[in-house]
Amino acid sequence: MPTDYKATLNLPQTAFPMKADLPVREPETLARWEQRGLYKRIREARRGRPPWILHDGPPYSNGHIHMGTALNKILKDVVVKAKTMAGYDAVYVPGWDCHGLPIEHQVDKELGPRAAAVAVPEKRRLCRAYAEKYIEIQRQEFKRLGVLGDWENPYTTMSYDYEATIVRELGRFVGAGSVYKGLKPVHWCATCITALAEAEVEYEDHRSPSIFVKFPVTDPKGKFALDPGRGTHFVIWTTTPWTLPANQALALHPRLLYGLVETPAGVLLLARDLVGRCMQEFGFQEGDYTVRDGAWAGAELEGVRCRHPWLERQVPIVLGEYVTLDQGTGVVHTAPGHGAEDYETGIKYGLPIDNPVDDLGRFTPETPLFGELSVWEANPKIIAELARRDRLVAAGEIRHTYPHCWRCKNPTLFRATEQWFISMEGGALRQRALESIRQVKWIPPWGEERISNMVAHRSDWCISRQRAWGVPIAVFSCTACRQVLARQDLIERVAEVVAREGADVWFERPAEAFLPPGTICPNCGGAAFEKEDDILDVWFDSGVSHAAVLEKRPDLRWPADMYLEGTDQHRGWFHSSLLAAVGTRGRAPYREVLTHGFVVDGEGRKMSKSLGNVIAPQEIMKRHGAE
Repeated sequence: MPTDYKATLNLPQTAFPMKADLPVREPETLARWEQRGLYKRIREARRGRPPWILHDGPPYSNGHIHMGTALNKILKDVVVKAKTMAGYDAVYVPGWDCHGLPIEHQVDKELGPRAAAVAVPEKRRLCRAYAEKYIEIQRQEFKRLGVLGDWENPYTTMSYDYEATIVRELGRFVGAGSVYKGLKPVHWCATCITALAEAEVEYEDHRSPSIFVKFPVTDPKGKFALDPGRGTHFVIWTTTPWTLPANQALALHPRLLYGLVETPAGVLLLARDLVGRCMQEFGFQEGDYTVRDGAWAGAELEGVRCRHPWLERQVPIVLGEYVTLDQGTGVVHTAPGHGAEDYETGIKYGLPIDNPVDDLGRFTPETPLFGELSVWEANPKIIAELARRDRLVAAGEIRHTYPHCWRCKNPTLFRATEQWFISMEGGALRQRALESIRQVKWIPPWGEERISNMVAHRSDWCISRQRAWGVPIAVFSCTACRQVLARQDLIERVAEVVAREGADVWFERPAEAFLPPGTICPNCGGAAFEKEDDILDVWFDSGVSHAAVLEKRPDLRWPADMYLEGTDQHRGWFHSSLLAAVGTRGRAPYREVLTHGFVVDGEGRKMSKSLGNVIAPQEIMKRHGAE
């Protein structure tokens, strides 16, 4: 019979449970922390110690938290607790980003067919209620992770005081002369019917037409003889046939050499270094074509004139340093209404900034041949028209990355519309931002080069959106002459009202409610004004959190010691915060920036519903606990 030695052992007695049982015990621990006011007691214990501030980049108050937001909050919690244990007074104030398209999109879905008929003030009330609902849901989910912070006093971008700060920060830029309204090409979502910032664009795989198009030369300016039989043509390559109706010029590189090639498609003019590759693309064998003697630098061909492939329009040859030999023919189709470089070239040469595409992505009724067609419907019809007129050299398809809307996931358009911008050159914002980047510690160090390249090459900041749920661009225009009235003192008057009653008042009251009595138009002397309908980019909202939170809360300080977010925020919150602070305070709002990667599946793929590889943090906590 076996002997039971248990009674002979001298074992320690403890009330500590032998099983972790985290899904049960963690909520009990969190309840004790809350009951005892742990965060407040830590603040009292650290009062008078050196402050250290991690400023919370606000997650969007839309839906439950996911693995990415969980990772981010956990990393912040680890850093804040480590600094606290190191003896610092590390206050942590969580925040939420509340305005913008994602929430408005969800409200529209809930409204269904009624959405278009709902007045702006009512839609804004529904959006606020939606944001409030998910702030509370996410607050409880973050607390369940064990994250300590001032959860009872968070900041939200839709609080009245914060909204007033947004308006005031816009006023600062206006006062500095950095804000202007202009007709420029911007990313446009025809589904959401609004302009998009670069940070609101996601680049995804997309199949596009790939076509080579002939532009007949009509006036060679004596540089070469025209072929009287088959004609002489410049050849361009494009993946956006729908932009051809807006073509105004062809761009050559001033120092690249261009030559004539006799082919079955006529005498073609293209970059000499690309002849072999292009002939293959066109489907011509080596014996099918002959390269003529002689070549011209692009600069020699400036001013040569061509004819549009189907419109009665003369198209000049212009020069652009951006023309490369990487793809295409070395001859670039230039539509100033549909591209950033095209636009700059158009301004330089005085070309029309033509945009025949409306807000819904359809050609305007007066567009020859393709009026009222969507650009996607028009693509095959444009290709067919080119073939019918013998202007198509070759056609196929290409798979490439293409901009898509971050919210509806549909392909975007690049089209010229009237928008509000903050100039990157006004007040030397670009140069000052680059200098400020060098004064920040970037972890890992390559973050400095990444954001520097983005700032160095970015266009002016498009800050206007054609939506309802956001903070207004608080400027006015004269109803008689359309002169814009944008002054910092008038914007401050609006901010004072917003601080008391919220930004909704802008959409509920006439212009006269905000303007001082006797206001007249400086251009025509008119006394009747309209309010601007557009709202501000939500990246401006969150970008001014340094002013709305760090500067205003007595337990915080400016600048923050650290911003900590995912690597996508080099073009997002790190970027907008940098420009917003440098443009008004002359330096970055952070001393250090720490970036982290993304949660992926076992095969290194991004988690997405379409792949079916999403893991919800709530499910993990139910089964295994937060630890």
